Amino acid sequence: MAKVAFLGLGVMGYPMAGHLKTKGGHEVTVYNRTAAKAEQWVKQFGGKAAPTPKAAAQGQDFVMACVGNDNDLREVTLGADGAFQAMGKGKIFVDHTTASAEIARELYAAAKKSGFEFIDAPVSGGQAGAENGVLTVMCGGDDAPFASAEKVIAAYARACNLLGKPGSGQLAKMVNQICIAGLVQGLAEGLHFAKKAGLDIEKLVATISKGAAQSWQMENRYKNMVAGKFDYGFAVDWMRKDLSICLGEARKNGATLPVTALVDQFYAEVQAIGGKRWDTSSLMARLER
Repeated sequence: MAKVAFLGLGVMGYPMAGHLKTKGGHEVTVYNRTAAKAEQWVKQFGGKAAPTPKAAAQGQDFVMACVGNDNDLREVTLGADGAFQAMGKGKIFVDHTTASAEIARELYAAAKKSGFEFIDAPVSGGQAGAENGVLTVMCGGDDAPFASAEKVIAAYARACNLLGKPGSGQLAKMVNQICIAGLVQGLAEGLHFAKKAGLDIEKLVATISKGAAQSWQMENRYKNMVAGKFDYGFAVDWMRKDLSICLGEARKNGATLPVTALVDQFYAEVQAIGGKRWDTSSLMARLER
């Protein structure tokens, strides 16, 4: 059992922190910008709530964070009441936010300067993965702190790997989102075509999902895509944030991402028709307007 703080109780962080308490058996202190959410978490799982990230981090072995973006992350780490102000020597900060590789490197350097460890560890698996404790975690940082943190992360992960130096976790998450963007668009076009062609969708998917067209997205999203139901899952707004990070990094490293850039614009169209909070599979809605 370890003493762990968790900063950020959104749709991902809330269940992740819960698994630390129930499955991991850790002593957990939580912080959330909206204090009522933290109090709700304590009522459900036990543990403690703290009024600031700094207070939450005080005396902890590990501090986990899962917030919105680079700016939110800077606020909860480097701000006047940020967790970095209270991190003990040799302790470990694990960031599950999907953010830029640049801020991961910045925070790693700041942590090293103050004598503690930092691991960038974005996750994949969405809200369902967080709730079921089966996330995939992509990490960047040093070997020894990763080995320690991996044991704690195991409470909500089915896979957790160190990809390389600081920032590598964020870069891996970018690859993940690049792959998903093109795949979902291809699936949307295939299903749209199948409907226009008058095929039996159930028989079609049962057949092609046993071949090279098979994917997690096909198995888990095709029914709702065909039915036009998108009010759940990983929001388009979040995906556009992630793709913006991918495209920004590509401009720096010289990678060419024509499909990703195009699908990002398709998601902008989905936002414009009211789909900001729809699941990413809502690319189908754009084709069927």
